[in-house]
Amino acid sequence: MFILMLVIFVLGYMMIALEHPLKIDKAASALLTGTVLWAIYALNATGLLDLGLSPTWQMIQRMSHDILAYIEPNVDDAFFDRAWEDTVEEAQIISHFVKHELEHHLVEIAEILFFLLGAMTIVETVDQHQGFKIITDKIKTTNKVKLLWILSFLTFFMSATLDNLTTTIVLVALLRKLIADQKTRWFFASMVVLAANAGGAWSPIGDVTTIMLWIGGQVTAVNIITDVIFPSLVTMIVPLVIVTFTVKGNIERPVLENGELREFTTPFERKLLLIMGVSALLFVPVFKTVTHLPPYLGMLFGLGVIWMTTEIMHRNKTLEDKRQLTVIGILKKVDVPTIFFFLGILSAVAALQSVGHLDVLAKYLDENLRNIYAINLIIGVLSAIVDNVPLVAGAMGMYPVAEIGTTGYMADFMVDGRFWQFLAYCAGTGGSILIIGSAAGVAAMGLEKIDFIWYMKKISLLALVGYLAGAGAYYLQVQLLG
Repeated sequence: MFILMLVIFVLGYMMIALEHPLKIDKAASALLTGTVLWAIYALNATGLLDLGLSPTWQMIQRMSHDILAYIEPNVDDAFFDRAWEDTVEEAQIISHFVKHELEHHLVEIAEILFFLLGAMTIVETVDQHQGFKIITDKIKTTNKVKLLWILSFLTFFMSATLDNLTTTIVLVALLRKLIADQKTRWFFASMVVLAANAGGAWSPIGDVTTIMLWIGGQVTAVNIITDVIFPSLVTMIVPLVIVTFTVKGNIERPVLENGELREFTTPFERKLLLIMGVSALLFVPVFKTVTHLPPYLGMLFGLGVIWMTTEIMHRNKTLEDKRQLTVIGILKKVDVPTIFFFLGILSAVAALQSVGHLDVLAKYLDENLRNIYAINLIIGVLSAIVDNVPLVAGAMGMYPVAEIGTTGYMADFMVDGRFWQFLAYCAGTGGSILIIGSAAGVAAMGLEKIDFIWYMKKISLLALVGYLAGAGAYYLQVQLLG
């Protein structure tokens, strides 16, 4: 069953990749993959856990009777009392353990989904109020190369300030106002993904994996910025230089529809919603830093403020305008299939993490490659296939932070050591190699319906070249500066 789960994941992955030839929406394939993997886990939990590969199961096995304390919130008092009296079968305890694992992952997944839903709604609200028109009207160039450089640098620094997921959502909304042709918009959106992931890697709040390392104490904010910004810039600039010599011509601006030609918002309302939308997104990292609560709560707070503002602002307008401008009407336009796609793919990866597939991989790398650069480069490439969060979490669990003054191989594992910094770079940028290898890529894929195979043909090699160039830049930086 351990191998079967891996086979099903690969098959599900292939169905997502072949979405257009199969004419099956990727959200359906992702949901099926995730639910089937958890069903196999639940039905064969005893045998799978007996393999001794599940990291959580191994941990609580060492805790002896405390296994019941671990799952107690999910069981009633009567069950808990009987368990202490050894009258409950092990299979029942295992069943409750699997349910606990699922609920544990569901909390983490739900945080991402609510964050995504909040960000998409805020961006859509600004868009409906024609707030982005203020920005697009200032971008006069139609030259593809110039526009590509402008948007890439804008994305790079926005991603470091917000995060790569939110930035991608904002930029995709902008691209819809700037570029009419779908394939051209796909290309620009894909380059935005590369820039967003590069920008998020060097900022302590720019990417979820960098946030994990920062909060975990493996890196400090100042050093991750100063040591990783150069290789991240190289990762973005190298693909840009390459496409500068291959992309020709000008973009065609989209023809406005009748509804967009009519300015149903005032200049004041457009400016207000643009300022409020950007402020709400910028407030998220501040909220997290001050309260130490998950980012999605900051995003929902911003959405709540904007929602209340639009309700008050438009209370005297016609019913037709209210439907277009208030959040209740805007929610109907939010891309729900993208939410389900996230849910499915993250659930599938969570199942592999729970059973121990990812832990086996991490241990194999550690035992066979005692080279921090090789290990992290492989982790980065793997993060294009599976979610980078469990990969980074596995690395953090395998390697404790070394004490200051440690020498030899383990010196690279001290706070701000080369292993942790290079891990932040690789896990953050390696996901760009495939469209579903990062949250930014998945968001762009869902919003613009980018074809997986098209991305592989047009972007993957560019992303790989940039990834390796940035890795080489980090290595040279270490050799030259120490």
